[in-house]
Amino acid sequence: MSANEVQGSFGRRRLFGLLGALGAALVSFSGFHSASAQTPVRFTLDWRFEGPAALFLMAQEKGYFKAEGLDVTIDAGNGSRESIPRVASGAYDAGFGDVNALIRYRDENPSIDLKAVMMVYDRPPFAIVGRKSRGVTSDVKTLEGKKFGAPAADAAFAHWPIFKAVNKIDDSKIRLENVGFPVREPMLAAGEVDAVFGFANSSFINLKARGVPADDIVTLLMADYGVELYGNAVMVSPKFAAEKPDAVRGLLRAITQSIKDAIANPEIGGQLVIKRNDIARLDVEVERLKMTIEQNVMTPWARTNGFGGIDPARWVRALDQLALAAPFRDKERAGTAFTESYLPPHEQRKF
Repeated sequence: MSANEVQGSFGRRRLFGLLGALGAALVSFSGFHSASAQTPVRFTLDWRFEGPAALFLMAQEKGYFKAEGLDVTIDAGNGSRESIPRVASGAYDAGFGDVNALIRYRDENPSIDLKAVMMVYDRPPFAIVGRKSRGVTSDVKTLEGKKFGAPAADAAFAHWPIFKAVNKIDDSKIRLENVGFPVREPMLAAGEVDAVFGFANSSFINLKARGVPADDIVTLLMADYGVELYGNAVMVSPKFAAEKPDAVRGLLRAITQSIKDAIANPEIGGQLVIKRNDIARLDVEVERLKMTIEQNVMTPWARTNGFGGIDPARWVRALDQLALAAPFRDKERAGTAFTESYLPPHEQRKF
């Protein structure tokens, strides 16, 4: 091989090497760009990392959020009412909270167009939980003359005016004691109160975990006693909805699949919870998740119509009941607190 041929061969190899390096750099840059293109989303739960949180954690664990181009961070909450100002302020892009409190928030803050975009709890977990040994039964009249533990910020307690109006309870015969969330069930377990306001999937399970016999626990679900309200829903901040509507749709697609997976595999859902809550017990959180699915998510209406949406006629009745607690300033505007425009197609939301 001549000197010119050797030089030419070396030159070609060098050129191909440079092209290969350039190609690798482009692939690397493309991968970096793809990763950086993930839309960050801050999501607040309504409460601690307990069983129901698995409805959302499945999407994070299985990559459903990532597949939609979303980098979702899920934080614990401080109550189903407290998540609303978190999202309304823009501190969080989306969250899970009580739609009834959201309706009130819209009425009290007419300049903020915060809306729920997916109904998760078709029936709310609002309940009065008492003990048979303290004289409480499924008959609402047994509540009269009793002492209640009533956390001021509790969503169930917020709807006591509706429950007592619908069931014609004389609350002058009832003693209400403002208690903190951490001592609510311990006080009932110790007999310091006769009943408490709370979420059934929280108070009932917590009492059992504290050693109170299941047959001594009486759970009066408000939905079984004429209260037609909806429960917790996914909401998104006005800014996030306006600027990134496709991200909202992707978020709901991921949550839809996440809920289905949690229903199919509640044991796995419980494991995801205890990974994030080192004081939680697997058996307790799996039971809590199953209870939530059965009582609040997979209701007869949702089984027939799919989850995520609402029944317009019931929504109107719910607004009328909310007005029993306090009149609206602008009932029409407050009533537009829910939109189905971001939901996945109906067929995808069937169980």
